[in-house]
Amino acid sequence: MTNAPIPLAAWRDLTLLALLWGGSFLAVATALDEIGPLSSVTHRVLWAALLLWAVVLAKGGRIPTAPRLWGAFFVMGALNNVIPFSLMAWGQLSIESGLTSILNAATALWGVLIAALIFADERLTRHRLIGVLTGFAGVVLTIGPGALAGFDPRSAAQLAVLAGTLSYACAGAWARARLRDVPPLTAAAGMLTGSTLIMLPLAHLTEGPLPLDLAPATRAAVAYAALASTALAYLLYYRILAAAGAGNLLLVTLMIPPIAILLGAAVRGESLPAQAYLGLALIAAGLLILDGRMKKFRRPIDPEARRP
Repeated sequence: MTNAPIPLAAWRDLTLLALLWGGSFLAVATALDEIGPLSSVTHRVLWAALLLWAVVLAKGGRIPTAPRLWGAFFVMGALNNVIPFSLMAWGQLSIESGLTSILNAATALWGVLIAALIFADERLTRHRLIGVLTGFAGVVLTIGPGALAGFDPRSAAQLAVLAGTLSYACAGAWARARLRDVPPLTAAAGMLTGSTLIMLPLAHLTEGPLPLDLAPATRAAVAYAALASTALAYLLYYRILAAAGAGNLLLVTLMIPPIAILLGAAVRGESLPAQAYLGLALIAAGLLILDGRMKKFRRPIDPEARRP
């Protein structure tokens, strides 16, 4: 992870990305008032894929034809969209959108552990281990230590969201290993196409034909989730990655929950227990330790400065 200063333009993109992803939890919750979780995911990836391919073609790009590359797109689509989007949408049937966003921050913690297991240059140093343990302590506090004692729908939903974050982390490792040389826009469009081709039959078998006659609020929520928090967000994601590095990109996971919590409270009247906010604080501390920024507050004192 890089500790280099973040360019001003990257800060702008980070803020916009946090706003887009922070709003996605409210959009999904709104869509779930009318349609099933798998249908909501199908709408999200289908329209996002079509928009991104239109951008690719408009910029003079081409649709790849190599079967091996499309295999990588399908795996990436399953790991980064199908599994986490579906699990989180199902989880939001029972828990608040703000709580989902807090648990979503565990993605960065899983990412560090998985990268340490797979990549030689991502070893788990002592300070990174402390960051991971601190962050996961926040996750446990957010869920509540007694949640595993009884498998009620609420605790199961929170565990489903956590499983989704693990899938996100696996997707990051897969992208580094298999898609590093693919142009970001093409990689995002290919991934979402793979997701769509998986979700269309899956949603049809479980929830019936994809609903298209939707209420205005549902239509607006689907449009936001697909076009803003998926298609546009992925374009920003890869731009930040190129400009500021993977370590600085993790900061977006700290910026999302406050936005999602405020939107959930303002629009849906959601309220979270105090332990959720304490858990978020611990998760944030863990991510800051992982990112190395806390070291900047521990600068050694220059002995010469003490002399009169």
